[in-house]
Amino acid sequence: MSDIELVLRSTRVITPEGTRAATVAVADGRITAVLPYEAAVPPGARLEDFGDDVLLPGLVDTHVHVNDPGRTEWEGFWTATRAAAAGGITTLVDMPLNSLPPTTTVDHLRTKKEVAAGKAHVDVGFWGGALPDNVKDLRPLHDAGVFGFKAFLSPSGVDEFPHLDQEQLTRSLAEIAGFDGLLIVHAEDPHHLDAAPQQGGPEYAHFLASRPRGAEDTAIANLIAQAKRLHARVHVLHLSSSDALPLIAQAKAEGVRITVETCPHYLTLTAEEVPDGASEFKCCPPIREAANQDLLWQALADGTIDCVVTDHSPSTADLKTADFATAWGGISGLQLSLAAVWSAARTRGHSLEDVVRWMSTRTAALAGLGQKGAIEAGRDADFAVLAPDETFTVDPAALHHRNRVTAYAGRTLSGVVKSTWLRGERIVADGEFTEPKGQLLTRPL
Repeated sequence: MSDIELVLRSTRVITPEGTRAATVAVADGRITAVLPYEAAVPPGARLEDFGDDVLLPGLVDTHVHVNDPGRTEWEGFWTATRAAAAGGITTLVDMPLNSLPPTTTVDHLRTKKEVAAGKAHVDVGFWGGALPDNVKDLRPLHDAGVFGFKAFLSPSGVDEFPHLDQEQLTRSLAEIAGFDGLLIVHAEDPHHLDAAPQQGGPEYAHFLASRPRGAEDTAIANLIAQAKRLHARVHVLHLSSSDALPLIAQAKAEGVRITVETCPHYLTLTAEEVPDGASEFKCCPPIREAANQDLLWQALADGTIDCVVTDHSPSTADLKTADFATAWGGISGLQLSLAAVWSAARTRGHSLEDVVRWMSTRTAALAGLGQKGAIEAGRDADFAVLAPDETFTVDPAALHHRNRVTAYAGRTLSGVVKSTWLRGERIVADGEFTEPKGQLLTRPL
């Protein structure tokens, strides 16, 4: 016990065995033991007593668009990771777009890391990208430490990241399956999108009709068939269509290697409440109706949906026009994700333990980050300290991402993050940040 440097104590510590009063011992940035609440503090160790505030493992967000380099006016590593830290997120994995260049070759990955170095307030990993013409680059990217590969099955919205047709998907997935990598997929079928009515304008109902559930359902069915045939690992990104849930549940029951995420905005916002012209609510696939949302929550509860991530996808404010057809699609949610999900979860009878499982434990497992995602001996000493019953009203001016556009403006949320800790060091408390202490992560070999 003599090497313990820090002791964290709370009457409510969320551990894999449940929530209990405990004392957490830390040395060299790792948790060395989870001890009884009354355990003595070793000589020379510093005690941080959080009273009745909840000590939970730092969240792991595996779906973040940092956009740096190339579109740094949209977002950047400094601002995105500050927002993450303020929201209790201690690890994020960056998407291969919308940066320029996209993370689709080893050289491009090196460029991304050079830009991120020294700017990360939290730990950062990187996804690679699967494009129609870069099959040869997939294994080298895997060997260079990306956590997996992102692909679109419909247009991505940026020309430098084209989508895969079914034949190209087969080639990329076969290559990735050959080294047991992971393909993460934006699953909307382009033929369904092309056939949908495209009216444009400020009416949200018109935008919703332009991105029908059938586009998701068909793309997911095709992806399941490919994964089953190739025995490949696939992950469905940002599921919004509840109609796809029976397909996913059946695939899991049959042993298909598929996992699924959804996002805070699909769980907390509904189509019925989106004002016309309010494109801060635009994302693809779209926010759907309340009845659809209820089924997503049921799927989280029964394990059909594995985890919750932000899909933080910001842009400059001028791209959020009142025309849903032309406005940039993306919701910025890093700082607010924990509070948004917890606020909705508690009204549906879920616990903070459930939220931790969806937003930390399972996301860490998805990325293979065995040192993250739980408060237990041997893991990184990454924590968030949460006052779960305190409320706050979302003020865009108080947000830390670069362009302070938010679909949550004016909402009252439960759950105030009092401080965030990375490898045993407090990186933010009461809005005050340290200098960046985040590390750039590579996939465990």
